[in-house]
Amino acid sequence: MPDWLAIVAALLGGGVAAGVAFYMLGRRMERRVADAATRAAAVDGARLLEEARQRMVLASKEELMRAREAWDGEVARRRRDIERREDQIEQKSAGLETETRDLGRREQACLDRERALGAKEAEAQARLERLAGLTAQEAKQELLRGLEDEARSEAAALARELKDQAKKGADREAKKILAVAIQRIAAEHTAESTVSAVALPSDEMKGRIIGREGRNIRAFEAATGVDVIIDDTPDTVVVSCFDPVRREVGRLALERLIADGRIHPGRIEEIIGKCRAEVEAGIVEAGEQAVYETGIKGMHPELMKLVGRMRYRTSYGQNILEHSKEVAWLAGIMAAELKLDVQLAKRGALLHDIGKVLTHEHDGTHVQLGVEVATKYGEDAVVINCIAAHHDDVEHESPVSVIVQAADAVSGARPGARREAFETYVKRLTQLEQLAGEFPGVEKVYAIQAGREVRVVVTPTAVDDGKAGELSDQIARRIERELQYPGQIKVVVIRETRAVGFAR
Repeated sequence: MPDWLAIVAALLGGGVAAGVAFYMLGRRMERRVADAATRAAAVDGARLLEEARQRMVLASKEELMRAREAWDGEVARRRRDIERREDQIEQKSAGLETETRDLGRREQACLDRERALGAKEAEAQARLERLAGLTAQEAKQELLRGLEDEARSEAAALARELKDQAKKGADREAKKILAVAIQRIAAEHTAESTVSAVALPSDEMKGRIIGREGRNIRAFEAATGVDVIIDDTPDTVVVSCFDPVRREVGRLALERLIADGRIHPGRIEEIIGKCRAEVEAGIVEAGEQAVYETGIKGMHPELMKLVGRMRYRTSYGQNILEHSKEVAWLAGIMAAELKLDVQLAKRGALLHDIGKVLTHEHDGTHVQLGVEVATKYGEDAVVINCIAAHHDDVEHESPVSVIVQAADAVSGARPGARREAFETYVKRLTQLEQLAGEFPGVEKVYAIQAGREVRVVVTPTAVDDGKAGELSDQIARRIERELQYPGQIKVVVIRETRAVGFAR
């Protein structure tokens, strides 16, 4: 190898070694600088942390001082409030003690006054007892009796006033409805009645009716179940029977036999059979006609037949079928005016006396029998109540039953609608006067206007104005319970004050 190459290689080797040496020295210097910077940063950080800690401590001390000052101020304020309240409580306590002492003095004064009043009251009571001759208990009872009488009088006066006020509007409207209903019914003043007398062309016909040895009349009475009364009355025989239907069959058959002239047992049975069938057909037709005229729908055929049988029944001389139809029309008109069920009102009115056609065949009142037959044939509960309540035997359950009762009273109370025997009439008036005269304080009783009004004259010293009103109600309620009468009876109690003086 040439020398220059060796020199170059030596130089290169020395350069590399110097580079490496410089590199290592540079790295070492960098580490020293980095370590110095790290130490400086640590010192700065520690210094900054110390400064921050000192600032936080100072801030905390300042905050604590401010909080302590505020707490001290609040404590001082509360202490002042407590002291002020204690002063107020002490003042109030002193005032309460003063008031308690005053109340004690007043209570003692009241007790002293009460004892004094008690002594005076006892003295006054003893003096009153000596003057009146009554003990305290007797005086108390007398006072209570006086207060009771006064309260009863005031209550009667108040009840009468309330009743009058209530009646004003009700009576006005009721009179209007009744007037409209009555004006729209054009009924005859005298109702038809069943006729039991048969006119004869001559007295010779009586012998033919009797027949040889009475065989004709016996056959006739056996076939019809009626009694034929033949007396001295010229040109007349009388058919008598408690059953109006059988009586009608007998009357009709006798008239047919008289008109035919052939009177013998065989002909009698034939005519009676035809008349019985004719009467039965007439009963059915009359019932259907009544139902049709009143506008009632869906009635059971057996009920219609019973309605037709009312054609041959009378009450106080008034034909029951005509009366029932009239009641149905009246009840329907009143129900229409009051916006009630017109069909139920007419139905209940037409059937209200249906039991009267059964009284000859069954036991019981006509009301009970009517309720039974209406229930049997499935009538509405309202209709059954109309039958049961039209004489107040049970309570009214609907306004319809009240309307039926009112219509029944209107129909029966018309002038000439009903007749009664003279003896029954006199007996009813006598019972009316006797019943009203049994009440204490009654001086005289007069039944006037054919028994439709009773005037009761009372003793003024025994009955005052308040008791007079009570007495009229009591008499009216007793008349309703104990007497049977058509229409209504007005009870008038008369009390007068009499002043008597003497000139000597």
